[in-house]
Parts: sequence; structure tokens; C-alpha cells
Amino acid sequence: MNVSTSTSRAVQFVESFGGPETLELSEVPIPEAGAGQVRVRVTAAGLNPMDWFMTSDPDAAARFGLSLPCGFGNDYAGVVDGVGDGVGDLFKVGDRVFGGAFSRSVADYVVVNAPGHIGQGGDVHHTPDGLDDRIAAALSIAGCTAAAALAVINPGPSDTLLIGGAGGGVGVFAVQLARLAGARVIGTGSAGSAEALRALGAEPVTYGEGLAGRVRELAPGGVTAALDLHGIDTVTVARELGVPDSRMSTIAAVVDGITPANGANAVPGAIEEIAQLAAQGRLRVPIAATFPVDRIRAAVELQAGRHVHGKVVIDLA
Repeated sequence: MNVSTSTSRAVQFVESFGGPETLELSEVPIPEAGAGQVRVRVTAAGLNPMDWFMTSDPDAAARFGLSLPCGFGNDYAGVVDGVGDGVGDLFKVGDRVFGGAFSRSVADYVVVNAPGHIGQGGDVHHTPDGLDDRIAAALSIAGCTAAAALAVINPGPSDTLLIGGAGGGVGVFAVQLARLAGARVIGTGSAGSAEALRALGAEPVTYGEGLAGRVRELAPGGVTAALDLHGIDTVTVARELGVPDSRMSTIAAVVDGITPANGANAVPGAIEEIAQLAAQGRLRVPIAATFPVDRIRAAVELQAGRHVHGKVVIDLA
């Protein structure tokens, strides 16, 4: 695609919502930063399951307030190249930044509120020195969601925590943050994910029928808390193991008596702390695959398969 100096590239749903085959790489006007906003030249955009879940069909898109034409993706990293009135000294042109831009991050430019919120207006944070843009682009949604889920149960050194879906995008963060808090972590996954889970600090256990028995063998002293990052199977097993509802949280299902977690409710400063931990090498963010933006459909197909161990990132630099 030949893009003029007044236009840029953006991945969009133009004619309809749907699967990867409906995504298009469009030429769009370069956006301008308004009052209280910054414009970011995006270098990398991280993908999340919610990206395609929100846009999988017109009904899903409507529930999230999305309409055509619609962008794609939420997480980004890049460099500030425009600053609106009222931003002051918070950000300046040339600053390396990362954050979230709701359903529009896979584009050459995003305009976000400064400092903003992870929701509709987007947010922006300074990228710590030493943190690669691809890693920074993989932090926002998964990191904030993991932090919010862990805040519900507040794990510590006396806890044995069962995490369902521990090898997924949110699980990568939840496992490591819980271990940094001193908790023992048992993580469910496929047999093929065992090595990856061990590398994160979790004790792997295969999901499926008989999970409760396998967990009892690993933790005869009992499980004290649980996160279900996939559905409700882990919640069901945790209840069977005697975990109280007050020490459980979900992110992909609503269960009576259990507090659901949403990344938008992460405590202030959570994502900055996660970024610092990643920059210091204390928190690993596995990048499973990177794709150029013109291969967005292949990237989404891989990510939506739900079997990738680590993050999928789109390069836009």
C-alpha cells in the first residue's frame, strides 16, 4: 500500500464485523491530538483474545459500543509525535510510551488521553528504559487484568493458588505476580504447556476430567485461593476443594458469589509497576510470534486459536 504524507495505515473492519478474513489494512487520515491528548506513532501492537471476541459478530460489537468502520486491537507501544493543549509536562514529543487504545491500536497512529484510562479514551504511560517496544506493547490489557484479578484475592506467602488457564495471556502475568507476592502457584494447562508453566514459576497440572484429584495430589495441604482465567471449570474444582468464594475471581465468566475482575478496575499504578518489573527482568513476557501489519489476518488466526504460549505482536515501525 502506498500511503501519502497526510494519511496512514490502520487495520479496520470496513464492511462487516467477523473473523480474521473481514479485517482490512486501510488508508486513513492521520489523526490530530486534541486538548489533553497525545498522538503516538505506534511501533508495535499486542493482540489479546478480547480483540477478536469484541468484534466477532455485529451483536458482540454492539455490546461494546463499536460500529463500522471500526479499528482493531487495544495494546500499543511507540513514540509521542504530537501533544495537545493542556498536557503540560506530562509528555513531550519523542517520549517512548505504551498503553491501550480501545479497538484501534493496530494502526500507524493513535490519539489517546493523557494520562487517560484504559477504557474508551485510551491511556498512555512512559516506557521504562531498557524495555523493548514489543514487550511494552504486550502489557496493558493482560497486565491490568491479572493485577485486578489478583487484587480480589490478595495472595501471599501462606497461599497455595490454583490458576486455571495459567498459560494464556493473562495467566503469564498472574502466575509471575502471584509468585512475586510469595504464593505457591498451581497452574492448569495442556500437557504441552507444562514446560512453559514451570518456566514461569508454576507447578503444572493438566486440565480436564479428574482435575480435583490431580490438584489434591500436588497440594495435599489444600488450596487457599483460585483464579479462573478461562471459564468456570477451575471455579467448580476450587469449590470442590473447599476454596471459599471470597478467595476466587474470574475474568471470562460471571459466577454467583464470586467477584469478577476487569482490567479497567486495576488499581492506579498497577501497569507502571508491571512495566518496571518487566524492564528489570523480574517479570518475563514471552513473545510467541511477531507479524508485519500486512499479515494481520494470519496473526489473528494464530492468536484466536487459543493454543499459543505467549503474546502475539504486530510490528508497525
